[in-house]
Amino acid sequence: MAHRVLSGMRPTGKLHFGHYHGVLANWLRLQEEYECFFFVADWHALTTDYANPSNIKDNIREMVIDWLSVGIDPAKVTIFRQSSIKEHAELHVLLSMITPLPWLERNPTYKEQIEAIKEKDLLTFGFLGYPVLQTSDIIIYKASKVPVGIDQAPHLELSREITRRFNHFYGEVFPEPQTLLTAIPKVLGTDGRKMSKSYNNAIFLSDPPAEVEKKILTMMTDTARKRRTDVGSPDLCPFFLTFHNLYSNEETINWVREGCTKALIGCIECKKSVIPKVLAALEPVQKRRKELEADPKMITEILSEGAKKAAKVAQETMTHVREAMGLE
Repeated sequence: MAHRVLSGMRPTGKLHFGHYHGVLANWLRLQEEYECFFFVADWHALTTDYANPSNIKDNIREMVIDWLSVGIDPAKVTIFRQSSIKEHAELHVLLSMITPLPWLERNPTYKEQIEAIKEKDLLTFGFLGYPVLQTSDIIIYKASKVPVGIDQAPHLELSREITRRFNHFYGEVFPEPQTLLTAIPKVLGTDGRKMSKSYNNAIFLSDPPAEVEKKILTMMTDTARKRRTDVGSPDLCPFFLTFHNLYSNEETINWVREGCTKALIGCIECKKSVIPKVLAALEPVQKRRKELEADPKMITEILSEGAKKAAKVAQETMTHVREAMGLE
């Protein structure tokens, strides 16, 4: 069997450049090399948004449109909604019976988010136990590889520990999912922080060209350049680190480096040199988005077909699991 890859995203609505370069560009490569299952993690969205789930349906549609717009191909990969496959929940229950509580309590992300997100009550069983559901998502497809950034590798290690514990009790039912480390480009928002919808600093793939240009022109640069005559450092410039590194060729990058460090060019000149390349890259994506928006049934059909394929695999796995546990 070809290596199977599993990856998912919480439905947060329309996606931005950070999502594209951090996740989707990698998915585009993976779909050419592996058997891929890409899922909408709508149950995971409830771990933080359980009190107001009304936006999840629209967010799913907008997110999947962006997936398809950039080139994720349902003819090559299986795209589905997590909640459509009830076997995820069944396996989650069974894994929760064997997962030691201290494993979950030591999860660094759990502690960090409890501290960071004060406006929501995250002291719930679901939020504490989301790594168990995450493990279920992965191993129910017997995925051998899971693409993650280096900062997410500890999450997958917990999934591997849960998988090992299950296999210890019931036999070698699941392969241990292996980390497929991915280089996540540094994608900064208009204020110089990590691009994020919650920071209100994002440039979206669906933003009209004029809006993209406006956001780029207001993006933070090297704070040492107060005036046009001040010299700057591209390596300290959020705009350079994101847009020139991702979209400019070597000749342009060299021109910017010399012009900035010698104060030969201003920040507006620097930005205007890359805007046409960004807009050219966005043009086919936005054209495809308009086509998909005009055919809302297509998204439903793609998710439905993907769910049928995913369910077949998940059902086979759960038959194996019940037999191994003596529950069949």
